[in-house]
Amino acid sequence: MRNKLIVPLGFSFIIYAATCTPATAQDARSLVEAAVNYYRGAASISKVDMTIHRPHWERVVTIKVWTKGEKNSLFIIIAPAKDSGNGTLKKDREMWMYNPKVNRVIKLPPSMMSQSWMGSDFSNNDLAKSDTIIEDYTHTVLDVETHNGKKVYVIKSIPKPEAPVVWGMQQLKIREDNILLSQAFYDEDFKLVKSMTCQQIQILGGRLFPKIWKMNKAGVQNEYTLLEYIELQFEKDLPDRLFTLSALRNSMR
Repeated sequence: MRNKLIVPLGFSFIIYAATCTPATAQDARSLVEAAVNYYRGAASISKVDMTIHRPHWERVVTIKVWTKGEKNSLFIIIAPAKDSGNGTLKKDREMWMYNPKVNRVIKLPPSMMSQSWMGSDFSNNDLAKSDTIIEDYTHTVLDVETHNGKKVYVIKSIPKPEAPVVWGMQQLKIREDNILLSQAFYDEDFKLVKSMTCQQIQILGGRLFPKIWKMNKAGVQNEYTLLEYIELQFEKDLPDRLFTLSALRNSMR
């Protein structure tokens, strides 16, 4: 479903076709799961600038994010002041949003998981780096390419029957060191809806990690959303109390 700290995009990655290990020899699901586990880690704390860019305006919000395992995420807006305290909690397949102005927590129905978060091109699931891509889709390696001398697996993901998802297909490019390079989202007619690229791969939180994640709507010029990691720290664990409705309400107090 559905302060300006951002640095403009530096360089895009370049992918060349190459002949490598036959695609049929690869376990596509394991590749996807390894990528999800890599970018989430066992647990993490980060600060991210989100820039929502449109032809005639641009908006920047700064978000504090906590994740634990594959299913728990808490993200809270810390700037600008007028939006501070707005947050979202995701636990497994359940999600809640909090608005401090009305001091109200709203539980989102499953139909809203894929809707836009705060008017951006990222959905609630996208921002939470949801693990549903692992369980709800059947994965196939289509091709093996090369990126900066490393193998890149091109993976087609088709939803399983009755899976509670909105995408008719996703296509991922995952580097052999588990770094996600891109993710494309298609509707039920396999028409491209939006695509995300992960760029400026560098050491963050002690590991190679894309500093910038860019989401574009298909066929729309000069409209996109950037996520830029300002801080990133991977942890072995985080307390469960961080992923509660109480934490969602009181994170800025």
